[in-house]
Amino acid sequence: MEILIRPELTEEYNTTEDIIKRAFLNEEYSDKKEHLLVNRIRKSDAFIPELSLVALNQAKDIIGHILLSKIKIVGGDNAVDSLALAPVSVAPEYQKKGIGSKLIHAALKSAKELGYHSVIVLGHKDYYPKFGFKPASLWNIQAPFEVPDEVFMALEITDNSLENVQGVVHYSKAFLE
Repeated sequence: MEILIRPELTEEYNTTEDIIKRAFLNEEYSDKKEHLLVNRIRKSDAFIPELSLVALNQAKDIIGHILLSKIKIVGGDNAVDSLALAPVSVAPEYQKKGIGSKLIHAALKSAKELGYHSVIVLGHKDYYPKFGFKPASLWNIQAPFEVPDEVFMALEITDNSLENVQGVVHYSKAFLE
């Protein structure tokens, strides 16, 4: 299946939010509000338009979306910029076809090109490690809330970028509303 991945356009926001809503409809560990999170992130200073990507099918319909947004890892007086991967969404009829993987690879590549060095994800313990994500606790990076260690993960998109980083992840206010 031919898939095109490109930055999301402003006029596509409603369509994208509908895809996100449909993508999480039957997810067991979802609050069914991921589309509202994306809407809030877009209005926040954590939003990076170049890292809000959509997947298009051959008919040029949006069938998937991924968002990386700014976060900080704060330890004592030290604060390091990083990115949160949340959420990645694929329309139900296109799931399990590798589109989420293509979106993740494209987003990580774009993030690296933009000069970002690491990404944090709260996600499925069996899915994200195939992209190189490891438990964030290996770097002494913690979530700001209680979460099982194996689902809170980090990825260095430039070698050793988390080597001297530790602390608590500070998400934008958009995540906390």
